[in-house]
Amino acid sequence: MNVYKTSEVAHIIAIHPNTVRLYEKLELIPKAKRQANNYRVFTDFHIEQFKLARTALQVEVLQNGLRKKAIDIIKTSATGDFDKAICLTKDYLLHIQKERSNAEEAIVIAKQLLTGNEEEDINVCLKRKETADYLQISIDTLRNWEMNGLLTVKRKENGYRVYTGADIRCLKIIRSLRCANYSLSAILRMLGALSHNPQADIRKAIDTPKEDDNIISVCDKLLTSLLYAEKNAQEMQLHIENMKKQFNSNRTL
Repeated sequence: MNVYKTSEVAHIIAIHPNTVRLYEKLELIPKAKRQANNYRVFTDFHIEQFKLARTALQVEVLQNGLRKKAIDIIKTSATGDFDKAICLTKDYLLHIQKERSNAEEAIVIAKQLLTGNEEEDINVCLKRKETADYLQISIDTLRNWEMNGLLTVKRKENGYRVYTGADIRCLKIIRSLRCANYSLSAILRMLGALSHNPQADIRKAIDTPKEDDNIISVCDKLLTSLLYAEKNAQEMQLHIENMKKQFNSNRTL
């Protein structure tokens, strides 16, 4: 069995030695044994566990508990309970696939709303509270969307905002995309593309930031991030299965 010092692990994984200690503190790797001089000693199991953790945390998918599930998988594998870790990974993969499906479905709904002709939206003229109630969202949510530039609403002479049929349709698109966890900046980017070109590919626009865009979260390019997360989850499952085989093989030696 190979053994490694903290500095050697850091070199192999390409991380700072302090990160090695942090992973141990967070229980993302097994607790290292110590030599008589109190130096930590790491094994091949630690190396493989580090690789698993790096893969799992490579894409910061945060929505709907996905991040927590990834961390639970890492911690479970670190205890050597590979069967449970594999089960957790399969559940994690299904969850990601569902998120991808929801994200794709929201794009379809947005396209339908853009090309449709809903009778209920014709000649609509609603106040802010009426609009919020109609869309089943809070007034604060509606105000937040407006403050972030997703919608500019006209006002009457008395200063009250009035939401037209076109506004309602736009808000339905925003609501659908937000429910699928697209970021406000991604939706704004898509709406901007449509304002310049009504025939723009909304799927490409919402998932492709410009070079000068300030990317804050993976939800600014949600479709791509979920695709990477799905691939990583598949790699995680294969990695844990290989760790299980290696661990069982070492026990029989």
